[in-house]
Amino acid sequence: MTVTFGPDRIVFSSYRFPWASVAPHGVLRASDVRDVSCSFSPFEIRTVAGETLFLTGDPAGLKAFCARHDVPSVVRFDVWGNLLEPFLDTSFSASDVAATDARLAGVGLPEADVRSIRERVGPLMRAYNFDSMLWEWAHLGLYDLLDALSGTLVPASLPATLGDPGEVYRWAMKIADYGR
Repeated sequence: MTVTFGPDRIVFSSYRFPWASVAPHGVLRASDVRDVSCSFSPFEIRTVAGETLFLTGDPAGLKAFCARHDVPSVVRFDVWGNLLEPFLDTSFSASDVAATDARLAGVGLPEADVRSIRERVGPLMRAYNFDSMLWEWAHLGLYDLLDALSGTLVPASLPATLGDPGEVYRWAMKIADYGR
């Protein structure tokens, strides 16, 4: 995922997720950037339309671009990180699970929706983290979900069980934008 920062745009080349608005090669105007999060890698750019785009490397270029265009840097609630906790290679106490559920409810995701989302992505994320022997124990988030959806580390037939990949991508973006 290579980017070039122009005077008023970010130019993406070889964007990893084919369902993205900038894939495989695209331009994101500064006026279309809502905010950025540089808390973790890969960095996240949230668009005005609610799409999360990822980039690796060049934090100085991203920060300079944001400073030129008054794009806020935010620490946002990681909806997918909370939703995907059950698929980590770790165990959680009942109080940990209750705290996660409370955080998700706090951003507008009731227990029934959380359960439904986890049921939908569960087979894919179990294959991604456990069957592949990735064994991630600290964090799985939106990037990992999209990585799994693109067929990385999972049997080729498994992502199709979630439905049309473009629809799944848009659904995942909508969920990621809860709690903004």
